[in-house]
Amino acid sequence: MQPAMQQLPVMESFYTLQGEGYYQGHASYFIRLGGCDVGCVWCDVKESWDASNHPQYTIDAIVQQAVDTVTQQAGSVNNVLCVITGGEPLLHPLYQLTTALQKAGFLTNIETSGSSSLSGHWNWICLSPKKFKAPLPEIVPLANELKVVIFNQHDFAWAETYAGQTHPHCKLYLQPEWDKAAAITPLIIEYIQQHPQWELSLQLHKYINVP
Repeated sequence: MQPAMQQLPVMESFYTLQGEGYYQGHASYFIRLGGCDVGCVWCDVKESWDASNHPQYTIDAIVQQAVDTVTQQAGSVNNVLCVITGGEPLLHPLYQLTTALQKAGFLTNIETSGSSSLSGHWNWICLSPKKFKAPLPEIVPLANELKVVIFNQHDFAWAETYAGQTHPHCKLYLQPEWDKAAAITPLIIEYIQQHPQWELSLQLHKYINVP
C-alpha cells in the first residue's frame, strides 16, 4: 500500500538570491514552512511560528510550484538550490519533500536551529544555533555550515562552543543581528581579524531589497 501523501504548512515560497552564508548571492528557491518552537526574540518572521495559520499543501503541489516558478525564469531546475527554512523546518518530517525535490533536479539545503531531530536528504545543512533552544548534540557534527547570529558581545564565546563541535571542513560564519548591525558589525570584523577561521555573513537580501 502506498503511504498517504504528506502535507506541510507552507507560509511562503519564492525564487530569489540567497542572502546569507556560504551560498550568498546564488539563485535559490525558498520554501518557508510554518511552525517554530524556538522563539527568538529578534526573529523577523514571527508570523511563521504558528503552523496552523498557514495552508497545508501536498508534497506534489509544493514541488510542482517550485519547478514551475524556477523553470519560468531559469529554463531548468537542474542544480538550482532549494532552501527549506522556517520557522523551524525540522518540526516536520522532510524525507518525502527532499526526495521529491532532488528527483526534480534541485539541490536541497536546510536552514535550521538543529533543535529537533534531523530528517530529510540534504546536499547542504546550514546550522544556525539559538540560545533560546539549543541544537541537539548529534546534529552539530553534520553541519556543512555553522551560521551564528551575533546579538551581543557574549555571543562570540557562545559561537566558539559550537564551532568546536563541528567537523573540520564546516564553514563558520558570524552574522550581525539586523536591528543591531550598525553596532555589532564592527565588533564582528575585529573578531574575524583575530580569529580568521570565521567569515562574515550579511543579510544581503535586505540590502538589495529582495525576499
